[in-house]
Amino acid sequence: MTIQQSDVLYTAVATAENGRDGRVATDDGKLDVVVNPPKEMGGSGAGTNPEQLFAAGYSACFQGALGVVARQEKADISGSTVTAKVGIGKNDDGFGIIVEISAAIPNVDATTARDLLEKAHQVCPYSKATRGNISVTLL
Repeated sequence: MTIQQSDVLYTAVATAENGRDGRVATDDGKLDVVVNPPKEMGGSGAGTNPEQLFAAGYSACFQGALGVVARQEKADISGSTVTAKVGIGKNDDGFGIIVEISAAIPNVDATTARDLLEKAHQVCPYSKATRGNISVTLL
């Protein structure tokens, strides 16, 4: 279900200069980074790239969703980490991305960890935004 503009609690604003080979900065100055294509795509690899930024945002968002689910389930996720791997490659329309999400949750068994991951995937805003649009695999 989509939200309405009146429901928005916060809006992030970022501006890019020169696309994948330039600079990206937020309006509040908290993020200001050089972006360059990775060497694997023929770039210098000197700066970060959109896939790394997406992976950082997705992993942080998913960790937050995992926390929400863990509180509901009364599960201890202290010391946990979430890793997002974002791949980019050619597809029929030019390029597309693919994501793998994994988590290390030391205080729960494997079955509980998998259940928490699947539930977090249902509530994470990034997961909701990408559902049906790109391949997201939970590991």
